[in-house]
Amino acid sequence: MNGTKKAVVLLSGGLDSTTLLAIARSEDYQIYALTFDYGQRHVIELESAKAIAKACAVHEHRVIKIDLRAFGASALTADIDVPSHRCESEIANGIPITYVPARNTIFLSYALAWAETLEAEGIFIGVNAVDYSGYPDCRGEYLEAFQKLANLATKKAVEGFQLKIQAPLIQLTKSEIIRLGVSLGVDYSMTTSCYNPDPNGMACGVCDSCVLRRKGFKEAGMKDPIAYSG
Repeated sequence: MNGTKKAVVLLSGGLDSTTLLAIARSEDYQIYALTFDYGQRHVIELESAKAIAKACAVHEHRVIKIDLRAFGASALTADIDVPSHRCESEIANGIPITYVPARNTIFLSYALAWAETLEAEGIFIGVNAVDYSGYPDCRGEYLEAFQKLANLATKKAVEGFQLKIQAPLIQLTKSEIIRLGVSLGVDYSMTTSCYNPDPNGMACGVCDSCVLRRKGFKEAGMKDPIAYSG
């Protein structure tokens, strides 16, 4: 599908962002996918993102390298143990150590720069405020604030070309996201969600992200097509 509208889609290679890409395609957007190599522990997701972008025949896919390990303070960007074997109530309580400081703000800023040069109508981000791990930059009020900033701080917006931050997954449960993705033909076997995969890229099955993914497939009444080591 090669629409006339343009959108920058943040693509991590995970379940949510791959569903997001399918939604943007279904709405007839010409897709410009943006992925970040930011020093994350789960770098295997970059290979998933590249494979997904190729399979979906996006108009363009860029992988931007930045180094958030320079700041650390997260289990994803520093030598800090990734939480594991936590129950749902523990995952929902507080902001976990897997939160990467200002990550979504940094990602959206890059996406905004590309969107402005492309004259894209929107930026798609796969944040979720229902089945998520308490990240402050996954909330609706955060996205509203960033959109206001985007339309104050860019040349195109000042000239009257307003940009929209789109987060169609924000109020969906993980099982609802999975059902929606399946209805749009998403191949979840290509995705990776694990925060702490083994050296071969196999998901651990016990980190918060794996727990939420497995819960989602179970509640959707579907088999998760990826393998787990634990």
